[in-house]
This record gives sequence, C-alpha cells and structure tokens, in this order.
Amino acid sequence: MATVILDRDGVINHDSINYIKKPSEWELIDGSAEAIRMLTKAGYFVAVATNQSGLGRRLLNLKDLNAIHEKMHQEIQNVGGYINYITYCPHLPQDGCDCRKPQTGLLRKIHKRNPLDQDMDWMVGDTFNDVKAGHKMGLRSALVLTGKGQAQLEGGVVSRETTPVFECLQEFVVWLLEH
Repeated sequence: MATVILDRDGVINHDSINYIKKPSEWELIDGSAEAIRMLTKAGYFVAVATNQSGLGRRLLNLKDLNAIHEKMHQEIQNVGGYINYITYCPHLPQDGCDCRKPQTGLLRKIHKRNPLDQDMDWMVGDTFNDVKAGHKMGLRSALVLTGKGQAQLEGGVVSRETTPVFECLQEFVVWLLEH
C-alpha cells in the first residue's frame, strides 16, 4: 500500500507561533480534509509525522494532544477521509533525539507499521526539516506553501530545483493522483 506521510501543523491545519495547545486552537486548512479523503479513496496509507515540542515545553500534555488528534480524526472522517497512523516527537530541538525531524525516527516508526517504498511513497511538509527527513529516508518529498512553506521557499531554505512545491496539500494530492 502506497504511503503519504504528512506533517501536521502548516500542512493539515493552520500553524501557530504560540503552538496548538488545545482542540479549539486546531483549525483545518481549506481543502486539507478533502485532500486526505482523496488519498483514502485512492487506497493510500495516510500517516502523520509531527514534531510536538509543545509537550516538552509543558504547553500541553498528552491528554491535550490526544484531544487535538481526536478532533483531527473526526473532521477528516466527516468528509470521508482517514488517517491510518499518527506519530509525534515530544522533544525540544536541543534534546538531540532521533525522532525530531529532520531526523528519521518518526518515519522509521511509520515504516515499521507500513513498509515504505522509495519509488511510491511521499513525505509532505511545510519546512526544510520535513523535506530533509523524507530525503534521509530515501522518499520523494514535497513542500507546501501553507504554514511556514512560503517563508522557507523565499528564504532559500528549500529550492524548487530539488523539491516539488505546491500551494497546499490539496494541490499536491490532485497532482499525485494524476501522475
């Protein structure tokens, strides 16, 4: 089963410099739930790999994170989509863990759950760290301009020459399903 791995904040939902700490702060980006529905209908295994340093910063706890993810599941299921697996890194950037993107620990967890295929599977994110994690796993990676994506592109952190760039998740999915 082909896999699309999505970053969460900035790809599926609007990001916040103050972190998403509770379900009421979590808001879908237009078209993202429909994009996941399209992937589901096409038979993709949809996984989410998300850095959640808000846990390490004690801005939220696991109960809060689970409630946010329950809201995400519900809103996506309401349109007929499904997320097969979610994995997250709770660590701070300075912790030096192997799971915080751009490290590959989260992607390796997904691989154990549903073996990844370098010729078929994608990592989609809004930051260089998302793209780099995908590349380190040998996956094709795409940048979306929602979230931090536009700033990453304008700042030269990610290049259109080496990374496919899309306005949003829905544009990526439409392109993927046409190719």
